[in-house]
Amino acid sequence: MHEPGQGLGPEDPRTVGEYAITGKLGEGGMGRVYEGRSPGGRLVAVKVARAELAADEGFRARFRSEIAAARQVGGFHTAQVVDADPDATPPWMVTAFVSGRDLDRTFAEDGPFDEGALYALGAALAEALTAIHACGVVHRDLKPGNVIMSDDGPRVLDFGIARALHDTRLTHTGSVIGTAGFLAPEQIEQGTVGPACDVFALGAVLVHAAGGSAFGEGPAMSLLYRAVHGEPDLSAVPEGLRAMVGSCLAKDPADRPTAPGLLAELRSHAPVPVPTPDPAPGPSPDPAPAAPPRAPTPPAAAPRPVPVPPTAVAPPAPVVFKATPGRKLTRLVWPLIGALFAALVTLGAWQTDYAEYDNDQRLRLWAPVALAAFALRVAVVLARPHTVTVETPGLTVRSRRSTRKDDPFVTIPWTDVVAASRPPVAEGPNVQLLLRLRWGAPLPLPRQGVEPRYPDWVTVTVPRPIGTTTTTLRGQLREAVARCAPHVHVDYL
Repeated sequence: MHEPGQGLGPEDPRTVGEYAITGKLGEGGMGRVYEGRSPGGRLVAVKVARAELAADEGFRARFRSEIAAARQVGGFHTAQVVDADPDATPPWMVTAFVSGRDLDRTFAEDGPFDEGALYALGAALAEALTAIHACGVVHRDLKPGNVIMSDDGPRVLDFGIARALHDTRLTHTGSVIGTAGFLAPEQIEQGTVGPACDVFALGAVLVHAAGGSAFGEGPAMSLLYRAVHGEPDLSAVPEGLRAMVGSCLAKDPADRPTAPGLLAELRSHAPVPVPTPDPAPGPSPDPAPAAPPRAPTPPAAAPRPVPVPPTAVAPPAPVVFKATPGRKLTRLVWPLIGALFAALVTLGAWQTDYAEYDNDQRLRLWAPVALAAFALRVAVVLARPHTVTVETPGLTVRSRRSTRKDDPFVTIPWTDVVAASRPPVAEGPNVQLLLRLRWGAPLPLPRQGVEPRYPDWVTVTVPRPIGTTTTTLRGQLREAVARCAPHVHVDYL
């Protein structure tokens, strides 16, 4: 994903799935990365796992889960996953082609970053890590080679794949997966690895971009030892950023800032760009002689505007998602539970010779109980206590248990919403809508059907009526959001 493809060798494939391989981009611990073309002619990056990893079923399972998580992050901060086959031999994954130089090459060609560029780089990487960590993924191998300086800002590549590779049983005891100089102490010592290790790597990346090296140069074992026992060298980092980068490189993960906290601090201290006015037009290189002033002429009468009849455009009608009939069945839930329990107790006390029954007799005996349990399940599903309304001003959740049915339970204005998608893991028989709020927007309090997720995510549970499939409801929800809030990016819903 860095530069045009190299020549292919005899061992390299010419096609992977439906994608034609046109060159080789690089090779890493997981396998090889190729430049390819989609059936429609788009440039893509094709990652093919090593053969020895493909033989490990545990790696395939982790690779599959990482692909599912990678799809949730989207392509704003990373390379969007467009296709994958974890069951192929060997497994492969296709991402969008990101044009640009990696951070290593940018540093080599343009030199160290100044203070303003370091603030911008740190904020972009912290924002990317915030999105990645919100999906339950830990990068584990953030380094300059995995940061692409694209036209619209830095992109972080290969997140999550390092975890699948690290957990495989092919890893030797005591070995370390990652890049020396950017690994956190807990990774080196085989401890618990979490989001804090990515923050540590971010600090080391900023030191590298400033022209230094957090733990010096030399063999990999020396760098690993210094990362665990030595203090980082921050002499190349500008004074204004030194304390912040030093906190990222703390030995104890609990002493490091979180990615959202780091993003907020970087944004608050980043220099505000001052727009430069357009330069005044200079004199002509061969000025013509000045003409004598002409008498002013009266301005021509402006043409009368032609009245245009106003066209009234009605706003999109609100779409209400609710489980019907709901309210009437709410009162029947507990009586049905009590009746079912009483029937079971009576049945157990009455049938003293149950052990002597054959299969047909037992089936006739338990059929009414099973039917009653199914009816109870239907009543519970239909008696959900809230509705979700998608309308032009925003998304409103109303509680059916409130004294006034029309009182909003929670209202989220569309002006505060940046994107809408679904969580990585679905919970329950409903559909979850994951909303990403703009930075600084107030998060609603936890309510029935609404779960705020720090720092700027909210999950709204949309009740699914009996007879409506999850796919149908998700499609209706996607269309309602696109119609009532066209500025909101709806991704993978």
